[in-house]
This record gives sequence, structure tokens and C-alpha cells, in this order.
Amino acid sequence: MNILWDSDPSAIERYRFALGADTQALDSSGMVARAIHDNAQVEQVIIGSDVPLTEACQLAEAARLDRPELGVILLRTRVDVTALSQALRAGVREVVSADDHTAIAEALRRSRDLTSRLIGHASGGQIRDGRVVTIFSAKGGVGKTTLSTNTAVHLAHSGLRTLLIDLDLSFGDVAISLQLVPTQSVFDAVSMSGHLDEEALKGITVVHEESGLHVLCAPNDPGDADRIPVPTVTEIIKVARRHYDYVVVDTPPSFTEHVLAAVDISDALVLIATLDIPAVKNLRVAIDTLDMIGSPRDARIIVLNRADAKVGLRPEDVESAIKAKIAVNIPNSLTVPASVNRGIPIVLDEPKAPVATSIKTLVDTHIRVGAAEEETNGHNGSSAPAAAPARKSLFSRGRK
Repeated sequence: MNILWDSDPSAIERYRFALGADTQALDSSGMVARAIHDNAQVEQVIIGSDVPLTEACQLAEAARLDRPELGVILLRTRVDVTALSQALRAGVREVVSADDHTAIAEALRRSRDLTSRLIGHASGGQIRDGRVVTIFSAKGGVGKTTLSTNTAVHLAHSGLRTLLIDLDLSFGDVAISLQLVPTQSVFDAVSMSGHLDEEALKGITVVHEESGLHVLCAPNDPGDADRIPVPTVTEIIKVARRHYDYVVVDTPPSFTEHVLAAVDISDALVLIATLDIPAVKNLRVAIDTLDMIGSPRDARIIVLNRADAKVGLRPEDVESAIKAKIAVNIPNSLTVPASVNRGIPIVLDEPKAPVATSIKTLVDTHIRVGAAEEETNGHNGSSAPAAAPARKSLFSRGRK
């Protein structure tokens, strides 16, 4: 299906010969963006000559991240070098003279061929993104980074391509927890915003040799956190999910704009608490906040860390307070801080320890099982790709 973005109501008839019958005309950027987001059958967008170049490029840049298989063709009254260069940098596939209907038809055919090859990627004729798993707690000191690093290391050690992103941009501890010495960080992606690709992303990551995990570390300078735009974080995650099986995001203990952006595009959200009143209260507040912004409940995985501590609270009390089931109880253990101090994740240091076993259960039963279910639902016996369900998105809602 094609979308023609043109404010002229007669444009659809004027270009009918070049575009074919399966074309819908829309007259605003918001309507086009909404159609692309909601309808997986849209494969080509043709942008009319009266649409400002800046708006056309903004749509192409957004589509390159959200729908890399989507073809964008730009029509211009006069094709000059400046417009051509700017459009191609933004991700427009072809720039064609609006008066040359034969050239438009040929450009559309070439773009369709490329889209078909991209959709036919890998096996089963489907493009499969990796899963984004964000690990969050509204209170510090509950073992969030330890859980993030061990989760990511277990995935990577299992042979899955995994990237761990430290999104605690001011005070991230992922690098020191894994005894890594990064030379680059999330901040280095800012200069590549809008043009980030697999090679650029790998160039700013560091590898944890024992597991093969790729890590994108937080900046060394806390002052750099305010200089990292939210769209850069979104772009990092969206590019990463196309090249990794799993993207694990460690977060600060608050709903910053960067955290909300990660939550918005996550497939699973791991929420952590411990057996103390402030942690349980903050978990309840976090759940209420997620409900308010429309985050899907079935994507949440509740984890109770140090669940066997004798402090006057029980796991059942936590479930009653948060009105949700705990998926995994992780026991208390002195071996965990010892492993952190040595920079060796507990799943590698003592893989049979109760703590390591619990973390593996979290990963294998609750995180990887979601991917297995999606894989099963996606293969329905047909060679044609199944239409992906529209993702609930905090930042895509409300577009006009």
C-alpha cells in the first residue's frame, strides 16, 4: 500500500498512472505518521512537491528508525543538488521530478523491490527485532545494576547477541561493576544523532570478554547527562534492537525523560523492590505511574530482591501492597557483594548459587519466554509476514 502526502486534493488523480490504485492520499504530516505507525501494510510514502523539504526530511528520518523497510520517495518541482543531498542524508530513497510520471513509476518500482528484499530478510520472510528489557526501581540500593549486569551477562553467555545500556547517565555503575574501562559512552552517540547505524553503535561499545556481552556505558562526567537529548537515547535503542537479540537497559531510580523513552519502546519491564517499606511504597508509586501513562501491565515482571531477609515483612505483604504478583524471589546472599567487588557477575562466578539460579530463572522463564511466544505466534504457517500489532507508545499517542 502507498501513501501520497500532498495538500492538493487533485494530486491523487494526477499521479494515479504512476502510483497505481493502491494509494491513499493524506494531507498532513500527523496523518501520515499515524498511518505509518498504525498500519504495517503501508510500504511506500510518496511526498508531494508542495511539502516543505524540512518536514519531508523529518518524516524520512523518523521512518528510518521505526520502519526501516519503508520506502520514501520525494517529488520536487525542481531537483537541485542541495535538496537531493539533504533528502538522501535523511533517508529518502529517491528524489524525482514531479512532472516526470514515468520516472516516478520507475522510482516506485525500485523502492518496492528494495522493500520486498528487506521484508524477506532472514527466515520465514519476517523482520524480527530484538527484545528490549528495561530494569527499573524507583528507589536506589535495591540491587538494580547487579540484576541488570547479571541478566545481560547470562543472555550473552547463552550465545545470544546482547547489548547492555547504562542509562543512569549521571552516576552509572555498570562499567565499574564489570571492571570495564570504556573510552566512549552514550554521550558519543550525540554527534551521530540521526545517522546512527550498526557500525557506529559498535564503535562506542566495549566488550565484556568473559561473556561476549557488549556494553554501552554511561558518561564519566555527570555533567554530560544533561547534554544527551532524549531522541538520541531513543535512536540508540531502536538501532540496537535491529542488531542484537536482546537490549538490556539499566536505569537510574527515577522516571527521567530518558527512562520514559526506554520504557516506551520496551518489550519487558523488570520492576525491583526489597523487603522495606520505602522500597515497597516506591514500587507502588511506580506501578501507578506506569498505569497512568498507559504502559501495558502484561509487560511487567516484578522481582523481589533479598526476599528471605528477616525484617518483619514477607513477600505476601509486598504483593498485597502493590496489588500484583511477584514473578521471582531472589534470596539474600553475601556472595553477591563479594562478586561485585571482584567485578565478576554471580552467574559466572558461582553459577549454581541460589542467587544465580534465581536470576537465571528470571531470564529463562520470564524474559526469554516472551520472545519464544512471539516467535510461535509469528510463524502461522504462511510465508507472508504477519502484520505486527501496533505498539502502545507514550510519545506517539496524541499526534494530530
